[in-house]
Amino acid sequence: MGTKGIKDNKAEVREFLTTRRAKIGPGEVGLPDGGNRRVPGLRRSEVATLAGVSVEYYTKLERGAVAGASPEVLESLARALRLDDAERAHLFDLAHAASPVARPPKKRDGKTWVPSSGLQWALDAVTAGPAFVRNGRMDLLATNTLARAFYAELYDMPGRPPGPPNIARHAFLDDRALNFYPDWEGFADITVAILRTEAARDPHNKALHDLIGELCTRSDEFRTRWGAHNVRHHGSGFKSFNHTEVGEMTLAYEGMQMEEERGLTWTIYAAEPGSPSEDAMKLLASLAADDAYETHGNDAPPLGRESGTLR
Repeated sequence: MGTKGIKDNKAEVREFLTTRRAKIGPGEVGLPDGGNRRVPGLRRSEVATLAGVSVEYYTKLERGAVAGASPEVLESLARALRLDDAERAHLFDLAHAASPVARPPKKRDGKTWVPSSGLQWALDAVTAGPAFVRNGRMDLLATNTLARAFYAELYDMPGRPPGPPNIARHAFLDDRALNFYPDWEGFADITVAILRTEAARDPHNKALHDLIGELCTRSDEFRTRWGAHNVRHHGSGFKSFNHTEVGEMTLAYEGMQMEEERGLTWTIYAAEPGSPSEDAMKLLASLAADDAYETHGNDAPPLGRESGTLR
């Protein structure tokens, strides 16, 4: 890691610890509120006491000097700051990136990642809902028929650069996203938190940092959220969508890390059986099949076979 990288990492550590400290009220950890607090949340001395370290040492940590911190110290700090699982992992990722022995992953000479035949067959076998593979910067790398139709706006986004469509770029730079995501504010928060988490996990990923720089420059909404330093793990739950062709849908989602492709996530959306959302999904599937037939006739290939750059 060069000098610039070390400097940037120290700023990331400082801002992350400062924002976490500001979120905790003294009363939440059994401390008196006091009357003359110049900053929100806990004082450095209070965090140090809770973590079982000296004020001087905690001050060094908060200034970004986490390279030599032991796992035990990081665990104590995570408990003191009441970090959740995602925040704790983020702290360890930041410490790992700051280590002088940390090395960037080997590059693959700019080659594109293409799904194997078996992976694409598995995606195509999911016919009741969208299924796709994305990387940490939220590129859609491989899709089934329904995912391609579901995310049609991402593929025809005005000014989309070459390469795979990107969920974050659509969310913040395409006005149609405000309609596609009924709870756009919540989706925007999640999107930025995922990118913030990935930036610490893979700090040498130039494509990821280029995307973050682009979004910070072009979107005030993104830039504000990026400054909050929130992180999260994105595994399962429910989301609502308003598709331009079939209307509103509430879908369950399950995200799974791919065992042999570190950094890639397989995600499936599913509608509740017998619900209006399932009816909408069936209609979308029918429309997608009709579009494929009109375009290719009987020789229509499965939709959604997209390749993308490596993470």
